[in-house]
Amino acid sequence: MVKYNCLNPIAPIGLDLFTEDYEKVDKIEEADSVLVRSASMLDMELPDNLKAIARAGAGVNNIPIEKCAEKGIVVFNTPGANANGVKELVIAGLMLASRNIVGGINWVQTVKDDENVAKLVEKGKSKFAGKEIEGKKLGVIGLGAIGVLVANAAKRLGMEVYGCDPYISVKHAWNLSRDIIYVKTKEEIYRTCDYITVHVPLLDDTKKMINKDTIALMKDGVIVLNFARDLLVNDEDMAEALKTGKVASYVTDFPNAKTANMEGAIAIPHLGASTEESEDNCAVMAVKEIMEYMEYGTIKNSVNYPDCDAGVCVSGKRITICHKNIPNMLTQFTGLFSVENINISNMINKSKGDFAYTVLDIEGNVSDSSAQKLKSINGVLKVRIL
Repeated sequence: MVKYNCLNPIAPIGLDLFTEDYEKVDKIEEADSVLVRSASMLDMELPDNLKAIARAGAGVNNIPIEKCAEKGIVVFNTPGANANGVKELVIAGLMLASRNIVGGINWVQTVKDDENVAKLVEKGKSKFAGKEIEGKKLGVIGLGAIGVLVANAAKRLGMEVYGCDPYISVKHAWNLSRDIIYVKTKEEIYRTCDYITVHVPLLDDTKKMINKDTIALMKDGVIVLNFARDLLVNDEDMAEALKTGKVASYVTDFPNAKTANMEGAIAIPHLGASTEESEDNCAVMAVKEIMEYMEYGTIKNSVNYPDCDAGVCVSGKRITICHKNIPNMLTQFTGLFSVENINISNMINKSKGDFAYTVLDIEGNVSDSSAQKLKSINGVLKVRIL
């Protein structure tokens, strides 16, 4: 029986996929696997029996990735599951910023009780005149699952779209419209585009990538959208750019004490993936990742261990080993089974940075002593016998 714990409410359409071999438990201390959305696990004590964590969403900054890797806990996320929901909100953000819709709606609320409100609207609407996005230049920085959808949608709306991503995957490149103008550097987008939207992960080299220096390269009156990560933008520099008019509007899905009170900013309460469809898609993908890992040892969409698919074990037993990516590990594994006179029918070894994952299909059973010897090898972090 595999025990799982939900740190946040997970859509029933996902949880319903669990078979009778899975049991939901209320305490993480009892769980083999965990499903999480936004709950912070950074300061949690992770039990030794925990084997997998699935984040129902793309971002994993609420999970201690390195700590999990050191304990042999595989962390999954669900890239692309909420991409369409975010894409639609980005397009909405384009419209909100271009047409000053928010300003107009807020102004109507100030005159709504006047009996002459209709006349006041006709007289005052010119203050909220905006511009159309058709024919304007949009720069998309980051062409992953969301960036590609945004670029393609904006192109269909009549925009001239520029894209930049030095690490674009083959899959996403195939999905990108051939009409998107691909550029090599972010600086080309800064200098060229009327609108700029960022869709990159938060890394050391992307943190506060939108700052006074990069804003200085942009066109006067540029509109900037951030539906990726809050710390991609330097809030102080953005506030100054809005004050001077260098940036006409800043749309962010990450309100904080600064952006929520920033003149010229449209702060949306983190609604990017807040759709029924996105939550369902993330739940289904997260549950499937947990089930495939627990039953077959398959790793897909892990952020701390390599992807690995050994298929179904057709005979004997399957052993999965999370271990350090250091020399002589495979030799020790195979040597141990050789001494025990156990034949290995299939073996896969993959690595990702400092950590590695090995799947061994053996003919016959593994004795308790053999399992203990495996676990005692220096560098071995977690052993499972399926």
